[in-house]
Amino acid sequence: MLALSLPALQGITGLIRLKPLQGAIEAPGKPEGGIAAWWDGTLQVEAEEWLNSHVGFYPLFIRTNNQLNYTLFNKAKAKGVVIGKQGYLFEENYIKAYYGLDFIGRDSICRQMERLQYIHDRLQKQGKLLLLVFAAGKGSYYSEYIPKGWASRRGPSNYAHYSAEAQQRGIPVLDFHRYFLEQKTKSKYPLYPQLGIHWSEYGMAVAGDSLIRSIEAHCGWRMPRISWDEVDWDQPKGSDCDIAGGMNLFWNMPSFNMAYPKLKFEVEQGKRRPAVLVVSDSFYWGLFNFGISRSFDPGHFWFYNHEVYPEHFDRKTTVQQLNLVEELNRHDVVVIMATEATLPRLGWGFIEAAAQALKQEEDRGHKGLE
Repeated sequence: MLALSLPALQGITGLIRLKPLQGAIEAPGKPEGGIAAWWDGTLQVEAEEWLNSHVGFYPLFIRTNNQLNYTLFNKAKAKGVVIGKQGYLFEENYIKAYYGLDFIGRDSICRQMERLQYIHDRLQKQGKLLLLVFAAGKGSYYSEYIPKGWASRRGPSNYAHYSAEAQQRGIPVLDFHRYFLEQKTKSKYPLYPQLGIHWSEYGMAVAGDSLIRSIEAHCGWRMPRISWDEVDWDQPKGSDCDIAGGMNLFWNMPSFNMAYPKLKFEVEQGKRRPAVLVVSDSFYWGLFNFGISRSFDPGHFWFYNHEVYPEHFDRKTTVQQLNLVEELNRHDVVVIMATEATLPRLGWGFIEAAAQALKQEEDRGHKGLE
């Protein structure tokens, strides 16, 4: 009886402090249904979900279940996580992208690139830069560790078609997808972790430095650059083990050491700090967090073309609250970045909205001349 009552006592008192669960975990809200919800059964379902997630020792039970599944059956209980060969962790969307299982079709890519070319041409006439950035993808980078059973052969990929279209249309591209593969056996430090989904912290430092230098090369400016003289060599931490953390196990998974550069920024005096707008998936978070915006003035990050940073930290700010044409006018550089797993939704509505807004502005200008 005492053992059975312990979870209830813990849920009420919270006497024992437990390590919280990691990852994208959304606890269900407290049920608020009325008589109608009671009669149709939804109130009971909501109450059961709420009670299950708030029972005492809930994190302990989850970690126990996850650890048993991993240790005994080599299975991950985290959504979308795939355990590859030799303990390399993947998210299944990256494996699908590598094999071309998420290919949206050449026509769809051509239409999207037509819009992007229109935006590029309009911005170029104003002396602005549009830069398309392909972030590295773990499915392609560590393809040799993908477990068997996914596909017998690779089909056409979104990356290959987007890359070819950009080259054909003369749209500036910074291709980390290709560069990281070329440097895989040459880099002094790992560019991709075993236990994380994003490029390594060293890899994101390389990407940040390359992004600044690419903008310089296209625009002829000299910007404050980043550099590092010292590198710490340690077990994976932070984003270098974000998948492993989301698996919520009791013990850390074994892995090789990773490099953590101690970044420094050049002084701003005598250098140009352009206004840069970055529309990206989560791969830009690492660059944003280490302070790449010190090289920009201002530096804005539109996360999945929805949340606007840094403003969102202080007050919830979304792209829908902004005037898109005004935002394009006040930025010198527009960067659209995606990794192979998010290329099917490249721009997340930004490309369509920007092309439409610029076209409407152009039409109004023509009518004004008439």
